Formats: sequence, C-alpha cells, structure tokens
Amino acid sequence: MTDRVKTLTGLKSIVVKIGSNALTRSEGGLDENILINLCSNLAELIQNRVSITLVSSGAISTGMHQLGLRVRPKRMSMLQAAAAVGQYVLMSHFAQALHRYHLHAGQILVTRSDFEDRTRYLNLRNCIDALQRSAALPIINENDAVAVDEIRFGDNDLIAAHVTNLVGADLLILLSVVDGLLDKNNQVLSVVHAMDDQVASIVRPEKSSRGTGGMGSKLIAAGTVKTAGRPVLIANGKTPDIIRKLLQGESTGTLIMPGKKRLAAWDRWIMTHQPSGIVHVDTGAAAALRKEKSLLAKGVVGVTGIFSAGDIVEIAESGSGVLGRGKIKFSSEEMNKIKGLASAQIPAALQREKSPECIIHKDDLVMF
Repeated sequence: MTDRVKTLTGLKSIVVKIGSNALTRSEGGLDENILINLCSNLAELIQNRVSITLVSSGAISTGMHQLGLRVRPKRMSMLQAAAAVGQYVLMSHFAQALHRYHLHAGQILVTRSDFEDRTRYLNLRNCIDALQRSAALPIINENDAVAVDEIRFGDNDLIAAHVTNLVGADLLILLSVVDGLLDKNNQVLSVVHAMDDQVASIVRPEKSSRGTGGMGSKLIAAGTVKTAGRPVLIANGKTPDIIRKLLQGESTGTLIMPGKKRLAAWDRWIMTHQPSGIVHVDTGAAAALRKEKSLLAKGVVGVTGIFSAGDIVEIAESGSGVLGRGKIKFSSEEMNKIKGLASAQIPAALQREKSPECIIHKDDLVMF
C-alpha cells in the first residue's frame, strides 16, 4: 500500500483551504466555475459522512473587483473596505452553490485572539461542530474588515492549520495555483517525509499577486499540522475535481506525511499560540525535556522577551534551535531572578512562602 493510499484511507474530518488566486479569475472577480466545482466535491464528502471545514480566502480580491480596483490597495482602510464588500459577495456565491445540495453556508470570521483565548477557542470549536450537524458547511475567513494585524501579518494558510488542530481533523488540504511543492527542477515532490532544511531551501519566496501567502507560509502551516500528527496535501485548486482526485489517491500535488505522535487537544491549543518569549535552556535540561520531563529553573540559562505567568513561550537550546513550546508558570521578570536555581531556592528568591516547583510542567509542554 502506497503512502498516499494508506494516509488518505478512512478519513472522518478534513479541513480545506482555498487561496485567493485559485478562487478568482486572472482579470479579477470570482471564478464561479471553480467555486461551484469545489462545492460539488465538498458536498459529496459531506454526503459520505465526512466532516468538512472550509477556510476560504478571496474576500479582499472579490471586493477589489466589485469596487473597480485593479491593484491591491496599500492603505489599510481601503483593504478593510474591499474585505467588507467582498465578504458578502463571496458568501452569497457559496450559499447559492451549496443550496443545490441542500446545504447551508455558515460564515465564521476569526482573528488570532479567537484561537489564543481558551474560552473563545472552545466556543469556535463548538460552533463548527454545530454547523456540521446542521447540514451546513462552516466557511472560515479572517475578519479582514476590522483585524488590522491579521491583514498586515496573517494569512489563511496558518488559520487553516489552526482550524485543523482545533477540530482534530484527519487531513489539511491547501489549494493554491501551483501543482504542489516544486523542486529545483520544477518537478512536483509527490511525498515529503521531513520538513528539514533541504525542503526549506527549495521554497521560492514569491507570494501570490492577490493573496498574502506563498509556498513559505504553506510550509509553516504544514509544519504546524505535521507536528500535531496530521498529514497535509498541497495541490492546484484550479484543477477540476481536485479534491476528488486527491482523495482517490491520484498522484497529484504534494503529500506531507504526519509526525509520529498525534497530539492531544490541549497540546494542539498550545501549538496555536504566538509565543510571547523564549526560555533558553542548557544541554542537561534539553535532554530531560526530550525524555518528557518538566522544565526546572536549574536548567534555564536565560530568557528573551517580556511575558507573564500563564503565557505560552518557546524553549530553545543554544546551538540546537527551538525545542518546543509550553505554558510557563513565571513571568520574564521572575525568570531572571530564579534562572539556574534549585526548586527549593525559588520561594526565597521571589520572597514567597510557596512557589511552583517547575517552570513548565510536562503536561503543558509540546516538544517539536
């Protein structure tokens, strides 16, 4: 049995992301044929009892066409205006295409904080689940009309990765206007087992003309999902019936194989966070962390950034890069006072009667 057939058999939940260029025409405006064909493929999966979540770009691009803008605006206010106009048009077309399959379009607009705040994170997951149980397709997009930071820095590839981890989907499919991850000879890599420097070195820096992402952002998103133990497919969204072809095992696109360990729901939530800082550890602490031990102050050699107790931070070893990510029990100010100390010395250093014995508990730590 090939890697593709084995990995893509028995899927119960799939997240699909389609990019702006895949969903729009070269001259601007929605490509209705692509949208209708995509909805047909997704409806077929839903009818076969596969839970589907769609992350769709295209609001700004569609709004630009509606407003007669030929070039992507540089002013933030105009980007927001284009998003506000385009989102309505985009969802109207999805609703019309899904209606023939007796499905509803369920719009969800999100920002980064919806994933980082635990209560909102769980509410988002419950909303997606309720839509799927109500003959509706959840369609997620950034809240571009109000989320300034997301327009400037975010992209839907990363949101799709977060949604995959949020719902615990079995597969993430990223659709763009390229046939997959290309090597230096412009040949599609059929299967990628490791997200290493060799893979990173062949990624082209170009971004799409109307979107904010590129192959680099797709690999970051794929790495997030791979770390959580799920596979990722990168393929050309302009190809008719691409979803059906991918899931039938056709050798198209690039399959990024999952990591060996499937992360639990709590660990996947930790993975969604933008780290607030970095805790630097020595080789002894790094070795203990790899053996699934908690992080102690004695193994900390320094911190970078300003963070509070309860924030998510990265753990890094000098010369080895980032090792993982975890929820820290002390602030950066406190860490500078207790780094290198034995656990019994921490209360006195912080002038407290009691203090946590570890910096990051093993249950709040995700190793890469």
